[in-house]
Amino acid sequence: MRIVESTAALEALADELSEAPYLALDTEFMRDQTYWPKLCLIQIAVPGTAAIIDPMAPGMDLAPFYALLARPNIVKVLHAARQDIEIFAQQGNLIPYPLFDTQVAAMVCGFGDAASYETLARKLARAEIDKSARYSDWSHRPLSKRQLEYAMADVTHLCTIYEAMVAMLKRSGRSSWVEEEMAALRDPELYRLDPKDAWKRIKPRTTNKRFLAMLASLAQWREREAQARDMPRGRVLKDEALTEIAAHPPENPQGLDRIRAVPKGFAGSKLGKSLMDAIAEGRHAAPPEGIEHRAQGRRREPSPGTVDLLKTLLRLKADQVGVAPRLIADTDDIERLAAGDDDGVAALHGWRAEVFGHDAIALRNGEIALTVENGNAGVIELDG
Repeated sequence: MRIVESTAALEALADELSEAPYLALDTEFMRDQTYWPKLCLIQIAVPGTAAIIDPMAPGMDLAPFYALLARPNIVKVLHAARQDIEIFAQQGNLIPYPLFDTQVAAMVCGFGDAASYETLARKLARAEIDKSARYSDWSHRPLSKRQLEYAMADVTHLCTIYEAMVAMLKRSGRSSWVEEEMAALRDPELYRLDPKDAWKRIKPRTTNKRFLAMLASLAQWREREAQARDMPRGRVLKDEALTEIAAHPPENPQGLDRIRAVPKGFAGSKLGKSLMDAIAEGRHAAPPEGIEHRAQGRRREPSPGTVDLLKTLLRLKADQVGVAPRLIADTDDIERLAAGDDDGVAALHGWRAEVFGHDAIALRNGEIALTVENGNAGVIELDG
């Protein structure tokens, strides 16, 4: 088993792989005790060659690895890539390109909503993955033989999965569908952790501007504290505490202590004092950017019946093309379509519109109808 534990060895590996058509990649990281992910291992493979890179090795410089990721002649293959890309973007200032996410491709290829790596390895590589090491401590050294074997299996079978999926997409003519999804996955905004946008993670279900102004101030405070202390957001203060405070901002520390979701004694701590400052700022803050669309709301509330019809149409169309429904449209898309709020609905663009979006508009406008014939659901056009 090839383990790379020095910058010189990493440079040699990068040079060896510089002309590979693709790289299968995975990482092992830990973040349950920290805000920033702690990168513990990088696994990399091409047919016939596989290696484990140890980012924690003394003196290790990952610059050769990131230079390899930047090469435009190599497709970077990952499974459920978003968290891996987040690490590359934050620590290497790089979003890999070209990119291929096998979990996204699996939804296009008919493997369901969120096919696991284990499922794809079993079905496409005829391999069983031992998952017993998945939640082990990847930061502890030395790593066990079981951990190293698990880590290596995460990329060796990915090569087989990738090649099988490329062939499937070529036969179906849907390679461009996956490319469209990869373009969205490469959006830098997905990986930017700006404290000013932290309130969006809480997903408040209100358009009250005063509440949102206070919530934005509190979320920004928590995000900055979590980043500075390198601790999980919830360790600073949980979401429910922020929403309770935003709904009923206390006038003094004693009022803060009376909020059930705030830990006892928190008000008297250093964090409590800075939180009271954030509350004071929130009282006079302007509503956060990005609530304009929320404030406008939908033109009308969606009819439950229309929502149900559109969901049925979505399932029907997804079954016809063998694509996971969630990849075509999510619940918010369906509700917005039902309400006639089409602006920005992804299902009305690109391949999604061809598969579902155009028919969704036609169904809403009464131009087509759902029917059942011989036990099978279908769509019929209605006379004008």
